[in-house]
Amino acid sequence: MELKKYYKDAIDKGYALGAFNFCNLESLKGILDAAQENNSPVIVAVSSSAMKHMGDEYLKNMIIASKKAYSIPMFFHLDHGKDFEICKKAISLGFDSVMIDGSALEFEDNIKLTKQVADYAHQFDIQVEGELGRLLGTEDEHTSNESIYTSPDQAKEFVEKTGIDSLAIAIGTSHGISKFSGEPKLAFDILQQIQNNLPNFPFVLHGASSVDDKTIEEINKLGGQIKKAKGVPADMLNKACTKYNVCKINVDTDIRMATTLALREHFVNNPESVDTKAYFKKAQEEITKLVSYKITEVFNSNNKALLL
Repeated sequence: MELKKYYKDAIDKGYALGAFNFCNLESLKGILDAAQENNSPVIVAVSSSAMKHMGDEYLKNMIIASKKAYSIPMFFHLDHGKDFEICKKAISLGFDSVMIDGSALEFEDNIKLTKQVADYAHQFDIQVEGELGRLLGTEDEHTSNESIYTSPDQAKEFVEKTGIDSLAIAIGTSHGISKFSGEPKLAFDILQQIQNNLPNFPFVLHGASSVDDKTIEEINKLGGQIKKAKGVPADMLNKACTKYNVCKINVDTDIRMATTLALREHFVNNPESVDTKAYFKKAQEEITKLVSYKITEVFNSNNKALLL
């Protein structure tokens, strides 16, 4: 399980691997270009809806092609797998890591499902991420109408009984474009308690896009109607990965926003354009800029991570 070596290295050196979601070739290449330019390992994540969108065989061959085209360590990861079968499918397609999200289940049922996936995946040397606690909001096919912080005591029991390799925790982040109703705040006291109970164990933050105000403003100037947008400040994410054992931080909404702004700018500035290559290239370039910023300024994984 090579990814486990990077999680240990991240804990030792105080950085996190960005897990960036993609749904097409341009977003995948934009992410990998940034990782390559910054000499950083990277996790590229796929939701179940993105799997459906791209198709099994296309996705399988994108994984193969990417690992041939780039020299940096990359790990393809299933984001929010809801059942055993979707995790099994991801493994068959060549994924390096899967997340089984049983957070909506009762505690014992979550343990049972997560252990089933872990037992199966470990036969193939595949990393497994579980989730305990519940994040508010909607991301693709994942929706929750309530937020429940991760219990530090349950976290220890959950890890021990399931045999997972990393744990997604709920400390105040949420899915979607608006993550806070008031001032942004993460429960670092709860994170510290979880870490005390599980020293040197890798933690994961979902719903961790920063939702840049300037990007929202520019999108709305160009005809967008995005309201009530509020993300997780970069300094909080940096604190989570440099001061605590948060080794993986998920970014999806920020990728979507960068893509949306690039497309809107292209169409406004080039109203005569029907060249799909041109505007998708622009979107890819903006994704690369965004991911480079996250890697170098927020997650600290550039030129610092162990490159096996």
